[in-house]
Amino acid sequence: MVDAVVFAFVGLSVTVIGMLGGALYWLGGKFREIDLRFKQMDDRFKQIDERFNQVNLRFQQIDERFNDIKRHIDAKINRLAEAISDYQEFFIEYLSAEGLLKPERASMLRNEARRIMKLGTSTNPLSKDEWKRLGELLDKDDLTYEEAVELRDLARKIIKEYGEYPEAWKLHIYASIMVGRALRKMSEEGSKGNK
Repeated sequence: MVDAVVFAFVGLSVTVIGMLGGALYWLGGKFREIDLRFKQMDDRFKQIDERFNQVNLRFQQIDERFNDIKRHIDAKINRLAEAISDYQEFFIEYLSAEGLLKPERASMLRNEARRIMKLGTSTNPLSKDEWKRLGELLDKDDLTYEEAVELRDLARKIIKEYGEYPEAWKLHIYASIMVGRALRKMSEEGSKGNK
């Protein structure tokens, strides 16, 4: 009887071990399958990451192109503003030096140009001392040539920073008139001295 119990126990053990082995083999296959699926998902995520990197690279290239275009346009606009400013200076100074602009018209422009002083709360592009000096020069009815040139230099700075405001351009016109008037006055005084 002991042999029969041992054989039954061994038989049962072999059956349980076989079932466990089969279950473990089956579970191992399922884990391999799950592992394979995770690998496939990792591969897909790597592909998606690679695509995102390519898209990101394209956006960087586009951004660089836009920045290049922006720098190019900014440079052109700055050169155009400088050309307009230079032309305006020459034209107004010439007309003033020839006596074709009446002094009372200049005072009207001076009042308009004074409006730029409201921007004086900022220190850019002028220092507080330069804003103060601008006010002093605008308060004078008659300027020496040096003062007129100083006023025009301040007006140039203001145009660079506040060119979108009409008052900045009016200040520049007024300063150019004052340079022209000072040149005319110097020329007239030189003519009187030669007689």
